[in-house]
Amino acid sequence: MSIFEVLERRGTWVLLKFAATFAVFMLLHLLRIPLVLVARVLEVCLRRLNGFAARLATAPPRGPVNQFFQPSNGLRGEAVNVHA
Repeated sequence: MSIFEVLERRGTWVLLKFAATFAVFMLLHLLRIPLVLVARVLEVCLRRLNGFAARLATAPPRGPVNQFFQPSNGLRGEAVNVHA
């Protein structure tokens, strides 16, 4: 159905409403493009941060975990370095 057929069958008011609806549809899609791009950039950044945090959390320690006390060689539950 062409524009002229719509104008003839439905009238000017329906044609104007359709044109306005189409214009709003196109405007919303044009506004959506930058938002989608920002969302993609945020997604990439968050994935990289997540991977970095996961690598840090799962990496074995390079040195002693407790830097203030020497590691004990005693049995578990045994009091070591107790000077009474």
